[in-house]
Amino acid sequence: MKRLLSLIGTVILTMVFGVSSAFAQSENYLSIGDSLAAGQTPYGQIDAGYSDLIAMRLGMTGQLSFYTKELAFPGFTTADVLKRVKSEEASGLLANATLITISAGANDLLRLVQVNPTAGTLAFSQLQTDYALNVVRKNMVEILEELKVRAPKAKIFVMGYYFAYPNVHATQKEGTNAQLIKLNTILQQQAEHAGATYVNVYDAFGLNATNLLPNISDVHPNFEGYRQMANAFLHEYSGSNALAISSNELPKPNPISFEQILEQQEKAEQKKEQEKEQEKEQEQEQPSPAASIIQGFTGYAAFMEKVRAILS
Repeated sequence: MKRLLSLIGTVILTMVFGVSSAFAQSENYLSIGDSLAAGQTPYGQIDAGYSDLIAMRLGMTGQLSFYTKELAFPGFTTADVLKRVKSEEASGLLANATLITISAGANDLLRLVQVNPTAGTLAFSQLQTDYALNVVRKNMVEILEELKVRAPKAKIFVMGYYFAYPNVHATQKEGTNAQLIKLNTILQQQAEHAGATYVNVYDAFGLNATNLLPNISDVHPNFEGYRQMANAFLHEYSGSNALAISSNELPKPNPISFEQILEQQEKAEQKKEQEKEQEKEQEQEQPSPAASIIQGFTGYAAFMEKVRAILS
């Protein structure tokens, strides 16, 4: 009997430590890309997006040492993402990254789609979308090549996209959906070619996800939609549903407006300047490189200029 209990105990310990070792690494996680990577809400604010939920889960399981979405900006195209990846201010973050998610490509395509949410119609030029998709292909090749060099320690996950217009008439969906499928195919092909992992979020939404995309005039998902995206990633990351986030684990909404982001950014910049002056007075030398690393939304200088123009 003792021998049997000992054997059972050994099996249980093997199972426990086997699961733990599979998720042993503590990640330095960067979210790169467009408004989905930044966590934009269906109502033009910023809140917890899929990357925040990923970071939440990894943090709860002891697998997260650092997280920022400083390299994610609403409105970014693949060209913008490429420029950001190549920027001097991104170099330190990328060099230390062990995990990167990328959302890029939708803005190249969807800005060409003319939407009438009231009438429930969509229209686009095939010539324009073909050109845009080719640009996405070329830029994604370069983005992934740059990340290989600039983030050599990072596992890279390329996020796919969902159909963003569930409220339009069924007859209007086919053409735009076909373009989106082409976009996802390009993202998957380039990810696999570069040794990265493609994350399929399309299947979790389908063509009629009005419950996940509640604003007929906006293409961004609600918390439940972002949960679906996070879980699609977590399944690819872990190889199972072991890390899946349930609906009752979602954080409470805490949206911040662009005006508030602007205010916070200005305060952060002022504080940074004060710290620089204090260091100059105390040490008579320039601040250390570590002092220039800013997490979260601090550092949205270029984006804030656009916001400032919109608000003025």
